[in-house]
Amino acid sequence: MKKLFTIALLLCLGDYVVSAQELYMPRNIKAAYNKGTRSMNGQPGPNYWQNHGKYNMDIKVDAETKIVSGQEEIVYSNNSNDTLKTLAIRFVNNLHKPASPRGGSVGEDFLSSGLHISSFAVDGDSYKIDSKDWGTVESVKLKKPLNPKSKITVKIDWDYPLSKQSGREGQIDPNSFFVAYSYPRISVYDDYNGWDRIPHTDRAEFYNDFNDYVFSVKAPKDYVVYATGDFLNPEEVLQPEIAARLKKSLLTDEVVHIATEDELKNGKVTTQKDWNTWKFKVDHITDVTFALSNHYVWDGGSVVVDAKTGRRASAQAAYNASTGQDFLNSVKYNINALSWFSNNWPGIPYPYVKTIAFQGFADMEYPMMVNDSNFGDPVFAQLVQDHEVAHTYFPFYMGINETRYAYMDEGWATTFEYLIGIAEHGKKAADDFYKKFRVQSYINDKSTEEDQPVISMSDQVSGAGYGNNSYGKASLSYLALKDMLGDATFKKALHHYMNTWNGKHPIPWDYFNSMNAGSEQNLNWFFQNWFFTNNYIDLAIAKTQITNGKATFIIKNEGGFAIPFDILVTDTDGKTETIHKTPAVWKTNQKEMTMTVNTNRKIKSIKLDGGIFMDATPSDNVYEVK
Repeated sequence: MKKLFTIALLLCLGDYVVSAQELYMPRNIKAAYNKGTRSMNGQPGPNYWQNHGKYNMDIKVDAETKIVSGQEEIVYSNNSNDTLKTLAIRFVNNLHKPASPRGGSVGEDFLSSGLHISSFAVDGDSYKIDSKDWGTVESVKLKKPLNPKSKITVKIDWDYPLSKQSGREGQIDPNSFFVAYSYPRISVYDDYNGWDRIPHTDRAEFYNDFNDYVFSVKAPKDYVVYATGDFLNPEEVLQPEIAARLKKSLLTDEVVHIATEDELKNGKVTTQKDWNTWKFKVDHITDVTFALSNHYVWDGGSVVVDAKTGRRASAQAAYNASTGQDFLNSVKYNINALSWFSNNWPGIPYPYVKTIAFQGFADMEYPMMVNDSNFGDPVFAQLVQDHEVAHTYFPFYMGINETRYAYMDEGWATTFEYLIGIAEHGKKAADDFYKKFRVQSYINDKSTEEDQPVISMSDQVSGAGYGNNSYGKASLSYLALKDMLGDATFKKALHHYMNTWNGKHPIPWDYFNSMNAGSEQNLNWFFQNWFFTNNYIDLAIAKTQITNGKATFIIKNEGGFAIPFDILVTDTDGKTETIHKTPAVWKTNQKEMTMTVNTNRKIKSIKLDGGIFMDATPSDNVYEVK
């Protein structure tokens, strides 16, 4: 252990060696590195593993009773070296049960009876399960332990009611439903924490294994089903003209109106059977979700997301024609987002076959789907949709444990939201929005919870602390690192991290180590500064001396964060010179730096401007020559 975690730790990155500052590690994380499941070079360790499930599910939605029912078979592989004596079964929607702990108050229409399990079997052996008192995660003791490197087959029959009050899922209106987290699943068993047993309380988000899914959704006549994965049987459930339009939308950049409101009303969209069974399939993904409606308009288009292969991704939207004005341009927005994210930031081709924007209330991401509100503001609607689609990369492509480390996904989605916003609306508009919604409330609030270290477990911090750690502060750290490294090196390092850890379960230390390796630099001083301290943003000018041709002054880092900033030197003629400083100026001394400006002009003022890195006390950022 001392060899791995000494302050004089040597990291071999590429063809050079650096002396690395030790970053704090919890004991369970140290143990994972000692066991070789993770490596200090930023790679998965030689003993890395993750468990896996093959899910085969037949699900039915009764639009009259609002009951979702299903039969599922899970072939679960224990790829660990541990013998598992229990299975942790997770059902997020038990959040709706009256006795479930929640992060906030809910209305009566949010409450329901939760999951009812009618049958549970392991390898053909029936188990007597009473799910009446189950929470969002429960343990089932196995009659026969699951040995390392072996499999079991779990079969579950279940049903639950859709809540009338929609949150991340539930009833959008009496005939439109967003059906997320709809099936009981085997929770994650990982190399650093064992079974994930953290209850879902409707604040911190999710953590799932990469599984393979084959599933069907049985829905009443005239209900269109939208879902994660490849749509296997459009010709069986759609009338020929609608199926042809859907096929056309997969091959064109233009917006295709796949199904109109009138066509839905007049029975011209789905096959006119009492029930239709919609079939889907997708491999190596962290979740599947679906939605359905008998009156939502259906639009579609597509865009090339991988220039090398010509691969296209579908962009679709489903919305209420009378209330979904924001969604009229949803497909166009998504075509732009899929292309921009694929070619700019993060600059990795969109990894899935489609994205679907469904009008609801959650403003929430799901694999290949988003559930977004109608805001009545097209610019804001586009920003929200961009943010949710950006989540495709973090947490889904990267397998983030959002429950513990929300900053590993929300921070990146916020960063990509800002960067695509510059492309869409210009830097001033993007800066103004970012400062207003991501930084302003945090930096102007002096309460203790605002300055808790970002590395804090996300489910252990308060509301304000959770929000700012997960979104604004984390995003600022990524943008500060981008400024310091420059776009080319930052993208190289980011791609190294993403190419190394996609499809796996990275934790913050894997990010730190991968970015070190990818940049071929020791960035631990920077990560220590941004993730492991109570720092905030606050610079100040002090001890200014101006003589002929030279100005010397001290810039104090009162708040501590290693931020980029501009020095604006204005002369008596009103001309301003801008000098940019990257966070690298704080590497050797994070308390203060001395700055000398050589000029032949007569200085009127010197100002520090952090831009989106808003200062807690801007009044001491300006020196006026008397």
